[in-house]
Amino acid sequence: MKKYNVVILGATGAVGIEFRKILLERKFPIDKIKFLGLTTVGKTFDFGDRKVVSEAVVEGCFKGFDIGLFSAGGDISKKVAKRAVGEGCVVIDNSSAWRMDPEVPLVVPEVNPDDVDWHKGIIANPNCSTIQMVVALKPIHDAARIKRIVVSTYQAVSGTGLKAIEECMIQTKDIVGGKPISQCRVYPHQIAFNALPQIDVFLENGYTKEEMKMVNETRKIMGDDSIGVTATTVRVPVMYGHSESVNIETENKISPDQVREILRKAPGVTIVDNPSKGEYPLAINAAGKDDVYVGRIRADESIPNGINMWIVSDNIRKGAALNAIQIAELMIKKGMIK
Repeated sequence: MKKYNVVILGATGAVGIEFRKILLERKFPIDKIKFLGLTTVGKTFDFGDRKVVSEAVVEGCFKGFDIGLFSAGGDISKKVAKRAVGEGCVVIDNSSAWRMDPEVPLVVPEVNPDDVDWHKGIIANPNCSTIQMVVALKPIHDAARIKRIVVSTYQAVSGTGLKAIEECMIQTKDIVGGKPISQCRVYPHQIAFNALPQIDVFLENGYTKEEMKMVNETRKIMGDDSIGVTATTVRVPVMYGHSESVNIETENKISPDQVREILRKAPGVTIVDNPSKGEYPLAINAAGKDDVYVGRIRADESIPNGINMWIVSDNIRKGAALNAIQIAELMIKKGMIK
């Protein structure tokens, strides 16, 4: 089996750590591996039975590498992604830097795999909350054509990074111990035992950037600008796993049983839908898993062609690292990386 040279930019962040775990778990065919960092240069990290020293991002650091897995933020990606491409490396970028660039495919392998065919060196990984939603909705769209999506998300703190996880845990310990909150730096308000209806900054239209990402990315991935999408995104004190309440209106009538049958056959989807026995998708059960879990599938009785559902997935795995690695695997399967 041919092996590939892989470079990870941002290898020590929440997503970078997951990159490393998943590459090993899936036995990705790696010859050389390189970690690039900003604050970790010179530090040594384990990767399977290898010791890898984190290196600086400098001219020529991508030469000889086939695949770049980027998760170091949009500003860094904007600065170095094209340089990496110029040095012969295909970049799969997890930031928002390239997602809406018309020259850059935005890919979820279960949904729009053929979009990788027109890449010019950079492929964008979608937003975590968008990924899990479109994995569940695209098969339904193909069967009954979705006209409108209303989504409310309940997003884990890990979506903000390791510092947010730490802050939530510290605040929780403070409250349980009867102490005043000792740390509130990552979020504008206390996150422990709370829900914040703000993810990212607010825009002039009253929506947050996160909410508009879901609107715009969904249309691009689904290849249908006519779909109406509105989103409300909320941060909750959950460590791993984003949950979403999703309401769709379809052009053609489709029943909950038909939706279940469609999703049982859909790649990357697991149905957990037996409410009478308390069985429905939970963030604690999705954490550490690869699939998108769907349940609470029921008719919206307020409109003729409406369906409600509850969608849960691990935001760091399928919502970020796994999806990027699946893109790399897809490109190898297509013979696009020599």
